[in-house]
Amino acid sequence: MKSYQKLTTAVPQPAACWVEEEGAAPTPAGRGKLAPWWVGSGLLVAAVLLSAITVWVLRQVSGGWPGPALPPKCLLVPESHRFDCYPERRVVVTQELCESRGCCFIESPPPAGGKRGVPWCFYPPDFPSYTLESLNQTTLGMVGLLVRREKAYYPRDIEMLRLDVEFETNTRLHIKITDAANPRYEVPLEVPRAMKRAENPIYSLDFSREPFGVLLRRRATGTVLLNTTVAPLIFADQFLQISTSLPSRFLYGLGEHRGTLLHSLDWSTLTLWARDVSPTESFNLYGAHPFYLLMEEGGDAHGVFLLNSNAMEVALQPAPGLTWRTIGGVLDFYIFLGPDPNMVIQQYQQVIGFPAMPPFWALGFHLCRWGYGSSNETWQTVRAMRNYQIPQDAQWNDIDYMDGYRDFTLDPQKFASLPSLVEDLHKHGQRYVMILDPGISSTNPHGSYWPFDEGLKRGLFLNTTQGQPLIGQVWPGFTAFADFSNPDTHQWWLENLQRFHAHVPFDGLWIDMNEPSNFMDGSEDGCPPGELDSPPYTPAVLGDSLSAKTVCASAKQKASVHYNLHNLYGLMEARATASALIQIRGKRPFVISRSTFPSQGRYSGHWLGDNRSQWKDMYYSIPGLLSFSLFGIPLVGADICGFSGSTSEELCTRWMQLGAFYPFARNHNTQNEKAQDPTVFSPAARTAMKDVLLTRYSLLPFLYTLFHRAHLQGDTVARPLFFEFPRDVATLGLDRQFLWGRSLLVTPVLEPGVDTVTGYVPRGVWYDFYTGSSLNSSGEMLKMSAPLEHLNLHVREGAILPTQKPATTSEVTRGNPLRIIVGLSSSATAWGDLFWDDGESLDTFERGSYSYLVFNVTQNIFTSTVLHASTEATEVTIDTLSIFGVRQPPSKVLLNGQEKPFSYLKNQVLTVSDLGLSLSQGFSLRWL
Repeated sequence: MKSYQKLTTAVPQPAACWVEEEGAAPTPAGRGKLAPWWVGSGLLVAAVLLSAITVWVLRQVSGGWPGPALPPKCLLVPESHRFDCYPERRVVVTQELCESRGCCFIESPPPAGGKRGVPWCFYPPDFPSYTLESLNQTTLGMVGLLVRREKAYYPRDIEMLRLDVEFETNTRLHIKITDAANPRYEVPLEVPRAMKRAENPIYSLDFSREPFGVLLRRRATGTVLLNTTVAPLIFADQFLQISTSLPSRFLYGLGEHRGTLLHSLDWSTLTLWARDVSPTESFNLYGAHPFYLLMEEGGDAHGVFLLNSNAMEVALQPAPGLTWRTIGGVLDFYIFLGPDPNMVIQQYQQVIGFPAMPPFWALGFHLCRWGYGSSNETWQTVRAMRNYQIPQDAQWNDIDYMDGYRDFTLDPQKFASLPSLVEDLHKHGQRYVMILDPGISSTNPHGSYWPFDEGLKRGLFLNTTQGQPLIGQVWPGFTAFADFSNPDTHQWWLENLQRFHAHVPFDGLWIDMNEPSNFMDGSEDGCPPGELDSPPYTPAVLGDSLSAKTVCASAKQKASVHYNLHNLYGLMEARATASALIQIRGKRPFVISRSTFPSQGRYSGHWLGDNRSQWKDMYYSIPGLLSFSLFGIPLVGADICGFSGSTSEELCTRWMQLGAFYPFARNHNTQNEKAQDPTVFSPAARTAMKDVLLTRYSLLPFLYTLFHRAHLQGDTVARPLFFEFPRDVATLGLDRQFLWGRSLLVTPVLEPGVDTVTGYVPRGVWYDFYTGSSLNSSGEMLKMSAPLEHLNLHVREGAILPTQKPATTSEVTRGNPLRIIVGLSSSATAWGDLFWDDGESLDTFERGSYSYLVFNVTQNIFTSTVLHASTEATEVTIDTLSIFGVRQPPSKVLLNGQEKPFSYLKNQVLTVSDLGLSLSQGFSLRWL
């Protein structure tokens, strides 16, 4: 008898015959015996067993109730542990349908609200799976053969699978399952190749032979991280499914979706299939990120990445357990052992690639709207921002700048002055960003629209199964879609951009509609019959069809069929766009993309899409940006004040305060709604918006350094609180606050009509960013004053923040004197750093053209140590040092041994001004 492992966080009883990884922890007693999962699993399971047998016996004796008797093996499976055997949507699952698959059928009351609940059709403990026929050692790990002797219920079961296991590093494990006999589509993503087997892995790995299963443990704690014997492995040509137990309910990631940061495991399903739809709970949105982070009991963390780009869903259940279902490709898993959440995300990015270093100006304030109507009106907005001295680094335009919504064109009447506007922006140290869509207008007279004519001539568009360009419909009308999987398309894209840049010298690009979006389902001719457009199983995608509001899955691309490449479309366009910008401008590219996939951070940032001007949308932006921090895309933000609908002054003021702390900060608005840039509001609101932007600009040196650390080693920029306080369980569900780096706590107001905000303050000393007054928290929710003009910011003890006198552009700000803010720890120590370069050149760190400083405080001595210097540092001075938490009034302050005047306030803030020190020179400052 085959039996599947009971979900448990303890070391489970074996399902069958276990094979140990060489050098694994000692075998528990009885490992080699055949033992069903309920043996020795405690009183609860014994009670379930006794109850099930009693019910079954009574039913047989009494003649039962209507319907066939249920076998005891079905009654044995607790509700929370029932893995769905019939996940198809839009099907009423009957007992006959269920049992035709060899599964158990037990009706249970449906949950309220039309949600999915306990599956009625679920796998029995002895459902046929694969057997591990052989397992051999390799240089990097192991290779095995899996064999299925009884077919499952989807067509074209693959009977023999190859298992590859590589112990890539001490904290990274790679497990891949694919067809043993025939090649299959695999994601064309560059990943690192291990050169030797890990010597001291912090994990141990065991296998069950029959049924095949993986058991992964953390050595230090014995925690079971993966146990795939809980349900059968299914590997058919167009249906791949594997389930696992989870060691806790604290699971994050699996984007792109709108919801809380912490996922609900209450029978929820998350679908990954890029889709153009306004962010809505439970819908599959613009990007696909098959990666999760899980917090274990005790504060350890691990992550799991499934490198697969096909349509997919991830089913979560309260056992706790998780099921991956995908309809193509292979099962290619990377597991990251951390052990803390920051390290998990770093390890993930070691596989997918670290994010690009953005230009300094990208971290300034961006302003856009659809519906300026003309370049002159756009220019008036820029002038109004300057007139009120409100910081702004970049002005954007949406599709209304185009002639007939066609890419690489300019409306000759309404936007004739755009080149002059861009010239004016550049004179004022500002930048210009414009939108581009991948749909290329296909209805212009031959010879009148070079982008289409040339793309057609070179064969660069998605084709139908008949080999003709697939025609859909987007903003310009009928369109063809560029095939960015073709390297030749990258050259054509570059040439189009070069031609337009010669007329309008843009600085960055906003690539939208790249799921790809289509106003039709499939194409003007629909989609052909066949198993690509109508697969045996369709995940729970919005619209119930793979072609809903996109192109046909059967469309042909250079690298594969769209069925395989759909989720990669935005990534491939971002790659082409970043490459083109580098060739055109010779500087760091700035690209913001709507559709994303793992490794996207190497080429672009992301905005969270077409949100609404509502308070709940403002809240949802926080879990959104924190999730993308997990996905290795730190340059992320939402449309400040909301895209669709009409904002209010209060909402927009609060949202500008929050948005000033998005890593990517842009106010954007739709057409036919009232303007929502800061200049259109009352003097009080306008001033509040200006002030918070000046606060952001003062923090640009700190923010820029955080991006350097993201680029260098995969640190997060916007960070959930539990990343810094992983053993504080109160932080695990927090998503109404966040941190910049490890040391700046942002607590925004997210509801109307209030002048206070309640936020969680983790244990320790925190300092008010504006005043330096201290707050000693035991780890508690605290009510803070929050009048309309105020955003609560707190500096963590032990932190040093480099700040700068703000100006209205980042270019001017960069030349201003620095102010270093020190938040002393309870032991009177602190640490911080600063990365500085010219802000826009390519590969400055890699070429050594940068300065890097480390700041330290110990024993009442502040030291600035220059670890690396460049010429840019000589142009900036450190003017002020503000030290929070100096408990005793100093009698004197010495700068490099020379006495300096100072001020000391009763809230224990020591300030030394007029230092006039070059950033390129180290120094020490001591107070006595």
